[in-house]
Amino acid sequence: MLAATTLLHTGSIATMLAPGAEQVLAAVLHAHPHATISYDPNCRPSIIGDVAYAREQAEKFVRLADVVKASDEDLQWLYPGVDPKESARRWLAIGGTEGPAVVVVTQGGEGPWAVCAAGEVACAAPSVEVADTVGAGDSFMAALLSALVDRELDGAQRRAELRALSAEQLAEVLAYAARAAAITVSRAGANPPSRAELQK
Repeated sequence: MLAATTLLHTGSIATMLAPGAEQVLAAVLHAHPHATISYDPNCRPSIIGDVAYAREQAEKFVRLADVVKASDEDLQWLYPGVDPKESARRWLAIGGTEGPAVVVVTQGGEGPWAVCAAGEVACAAPSVEVADTVGAGDSFMAALLSALVDRELDGAQRRAELRALSAEQLAEVLAYAARAAAITVSRAGANPPSRAELQK
């Protein structure tokens, strides 16, 4: 089944808790030759209290990922005292030519920021009345990946094209994902938008 996969996403406690984390890592290694790998650490300090271990695990997956999304809170916990944007820049360079092509930092109401080879971009968060923040990060991640798939940038054979993403293209992708998150927080429950809602 994994052989037909063009995009594999993972993160959070699936990449942290033993023994499952090793199986998830094995799945990522198996998929890497043919699939785009995306990763969201989505840290859970109440479950994984050892920050040094969490940092080590996160960096294993960052090295294998093509697209990484982390909240500023995730990065502040993993790298205390370091500006989250600087941590994102370090992650972009972590694997040299084999590391991530894009690293995105979500910042709540401040809107997302991202870095790629073409540069750094930021996007304002749409102004909405917040009803419930549950599901915002997942909605953002799903829309981010959907926007990349729409641009036919999924699959290992398109890694070079993903790395060549322009700052303008990345800004468009960020805006799309930010809109998805904004719609989600504007209503109760983890209720992400449909594609039709995002195209309005």
